[in-house]
Amino acid sequence: MAEPRLITAVGDVPPSLARVEEPTRAPFRIGVVQEAWHPDAEEHVAALERGIALAAGEGARLVCLQELTLSPYFAIVPDALETAASMTEPIPGGPTYELAAGAAREHGVYIHASLYEQAEDGGLGYNTAIVVGPGGDLVAKTRKLHIPVTAGYYEDKYFRPGDDEKGYPVVELGDAHFGFPTCWDQWFPELARAYSLGGAEVIVYPTAIGSEPDHPDFDTQPLWERVIVGNGIANGTFMVAVNRIGTEAPLTFYGSSFISDPYGRVLVQAPRDEPAVLVADLDLDQRRDWLELFPFLRTRRPETYAALLDAVE
Repeated sequence: MAEPRLITAVGDVPPSLARVEEPTRAPFRIGVVQEAWHPDAEEHVAALERGIALAAGEGARLVCLQELTLSPYFAIVPDALETAASMTEPIPGGPTYELAAGAAREHGVYIHASLYEQAEDGGLGYNTAIVVGPGGDLVAKTRKLHIPVTAGYYEDKYFRPGDDEKGYPVVELGDAHFGFPTCWDQWFPELARAYSLGGAEVIVYPTAIGSEPDHPDFDTQPLWERVIVGNGIANGTFMVAVNRIGTEAPLTFYGSSFISDPYGRVLVQAPRDEPAVLVADLDLDQRRDWLELFPFLRTRRPETYAALLDAVE
């Protein structure tokens, strides 16, 4: 089992370029664990626990894990629902919840994880992100809203979209405010804007993205990174993307997990093909500074946005 590379951006926080008032809070230290999926379940759990321990040992208050944390990425084919159904989990009580709760209690931190949530009616499940608190209690549950439908990512065959009445919940962890959507949600500016309007300072995306089976020579990694960073700039939010690595044929995931700030600076980034643990300090009042200088939220014209509600066939 390869040792994860520890990559940090702590202590010397980049300056807030638009600052005119002193920060009101100490930096929030966050950790990210980038891993491959290991077919041996015990080996896989051990790799995740090792990464969590490393991040927690560096002082991270929240440690974030990849999409479908304990399972393979099974949406590579459109017709394996019966097999995938065996991987659905209840919340609380399922193996992902128990992993997160055990690690949270052991290290005294918040743990963010992702799973295939059972639906009460027995139909398609949900792609769900959870956060478990230091006492082992569930403090957040957010279902993925946008579902990909492309070759190698046939998620519409396995997941139903999250419930829109719960929308874009903003979760308070200490004195920091977070949103916890998932993967494909990264590409939608409306989602980042909705979280920002709700007061989110940090948006965390558990992720499983890599090669395109129909376009094997097209590397989408630069576009993926750019759109997430850009949405962070437009909304005054820190962005945390937690991708997986390794090959789960026909996909090769391109890692590159990263944390960016409201000014679009990538504070810390993992390699494309190695296990890594990222730890960074977030100066949360940078959101206030940037949105005071460039007040995107206050100068919106929502009365002109009706066309955004029109369906596209």
